[in-house]
Amino acid sequence: MNHQPAFAVWITGLPASGKSTVVATLASKLSDLNIDVVVLESDALRKMFSSQAAYSQLDREYFYSSLAFIGQVLTEHGVSVIFDATANRGAYRDYARRRIPRFIEVFVDCPLDICIRRDPKGIYRRAREGHASDVPGLQTEYEPPEKPDVVIRGDQDEPEQAGHRILDVLAGRDFLRRRG
Repeated sequence: MNHQPAFAVWITGLPASGKSTVVATLASKLSDLNIDVVVLESDALRKMFSSQAAYSQLDREYFYSSLAFIGQVLTEHGVSVIFDATANRGAYRDYARRRIPRFIEVFVDCPLDICIRRDPKGIYRRAREGHASDVPGLQTEYEPPEKPDVVIRGDQDEPEQAGHRILDVLAGRDFLRRRG
């Protein structure tokens, strides 16, 4: 098969840091360039993998290795991927990087207190109420990337600016090949 070389972008950061906003902006910008991309959104996929989404260390290891495998298969078949996933341990993201040759990691850096104030999905509220016990950055450690390819300030950068910065890195690595 003669597939377009595909790439993967893993967008990581604390819950409510702004990852999904950056993902939506990047996906739109890639679409404008006529580049097909699939967004692998962790919350939606976790519900598909398990009727009761669990967040234990073992559950997370299984989930993120499965997510990386799906990304690998898609990119091997010419489909570029954006991972919209916290992936609180660097090992999860490093595993994907080893499996997917054309890979960049984007860190949406946002202070925890701002993430807690935003809390659009009620994750931090559920933790305060005792209904969640494994929230990254609060009860479970979040390991920020040691050497991210792009750092976005979730509390300062505009989504458009973030999208352009990611596109610049993709272009600089010669990952962007337009279709059509």
